Parts: sequence; structure tokens; C-alpha cells
Amino acid sequence: MRVLVAGWPSFLHGEATAGDVLAMEAVRRGLAGADVECDLAWSPVFRPGGLDLGRADPASYSHLVFACGPLHGPQIEELHRRYARCTRIAVGVSVIDPDDPAVAGFDAVLARDTPAEAPRHDLAALPATPSVPVVGVVLAPGQEEYAGRRLHDRIQRELTDWLGARECARLPLDTRLDPRDWRLFGTAAELESALRRLDLVVTTRLHGLVLALKNGVPALAVDPVGGGAKVTAQARAWSWPAVVTVPERAGERGPLLDAAELDRRLSRTHI
Repeated sequence: MRVLVAGWPSFLHGEATAGDVLAMEAVRRGLAGADVECDLAWSPVFRPGGLDLGRADPASYSHLVFACGPLHGPQIEELHRRYARCTRIAVGVSVIDPDDPAVAGFDAVLARDTPAEAPRHDLAALPATPSVPVVGVVLAPGQEEYAGRRLHDRIQRELTDWLGARECARLPLDTRLDPRDWRLFGTAAELESALRRLDLVVTTRLHGLVLALKNGVPALAVDPVGGGAKVTAQARAWSWPAVVTVPERAGERGPLLDAAELDRRLSRTHI
């Protein structure tokens, strides 16, 4: 017996949500606890290098388990055709129309919600996950006043690429206040209340640095102005060591930021 676990994160043109991924992990853990071998299929966009449906040979599996999400659409119908020789089971799914071919193609359906049965707890509630640092990301806008010393776009791209490769929960924040826009804070107190709950702030903005330190939150600051400007000055004023300043005569080619230096500066924040 060998099981292929699939879900919406398995499809090239599907969608990977945290709930879908946790549901697939819940199935994997349940099968592992019963000593049943299984593989998880992932979209090559979501998990490059992982097992994708195109390489998951139907002849290698006795069962297909589809976890989470709505049972609807041609992508699920194609699973039935590709894995026709397997016993196909859907778990933790939503059934809108029991007669839909995407539903009817399964040998068994254990739905989380369906018109005919009482709802069940979603599978995403089962797997425990580790805590990771929560990092607020506060980036500066164009700041045209710095003219030719502006390196904002390049630094933001390199900084966010670096941060994206670190295991942390990234939370974009903006110091702009606008009570008309629900996506922005309406008062300084709202912003500072969010900052206090973070483990770290990564910022190219002066007040990202200042308000983090004011509230006892360590910060990694990168000055987006060649040669340094107000961000570097504030770091000196606070005697804060975790600041990166790019030379004023930065070249047009090659990276502006050194990942190893960012890692060293990050280590000084003691998160």
C-alpha cells in the first residue's frame, strides 16, 4: 500500500494556502502514524524540486487522497482520469454539489461540509507548527530629495529577496497614517501597538528604526541612500550597531548588499 496525497497546492494552476498545506500535512502524519508509506505532490511553482503530479506515476500508488478545499472543477476531474486505477478518497473537503463529477469520481468522500451531513472540524487544526520570529518590514518610499544618491529600488529588491529566504513571518508595515484606508494605521498608537508585538523590524525608513527601538524591539536598518543619510545618523544617535550603509559611489552593476553582512548584522539584534 502506498498513498499519494494531493490537494489544491498540487496543481500547477492551483493555489497553496496555509490551510491546504496543513491539511495535507495532517493526512501525511496520520498515514505515517499507521505505518503507511506516502508521498505529497506539490505544484512546481510552490515547491520547486518537489514531487509534482507529472512525475507521480499512477502505477506507483494504490491510493490517492485529496485533502481540503472545494471538490469542483476540471483539475480534480483530471486527477480521476490520471489515477483511475487508484482508490481515490477525499478528506476534509467542501462538497457543493454531490453530483458534480469532481465529487462523484471519488470512491469515498469524508467532507468537512456538505449539504447532507453535519460539519466536521477542518484538518488544518490538527498539525502543530513551530513558532518562528515575526518580522515587521518597514520600507521607505522614493525620497526624491536625495537625487542621484537614491538607491531605494535596488536596495529594496535585494533586501526583500534576502529576507524572503529567511525562516520568519514577514509582516509589511507602513508608517503612513490614513484613517480613510483600512489597510493603514489611523493613529501612531495603532502602529506602535503592532510594533510592540514583533520580534524584529527590518527597515529602510528612519521611523521604522526609531519606533522599533523606542518600543524595545530590535531592528535591522539599511540606509537606502548612498553614503548614508538620516537612517545611518539615527543609528549613530541611538548607538545601534545593526545598520548597513552602502558606499556613495555604488556601481551600476552587481549587488549593493552583502547577504553575509546582513546575516552578521541580524545576529547583533539577538532575536
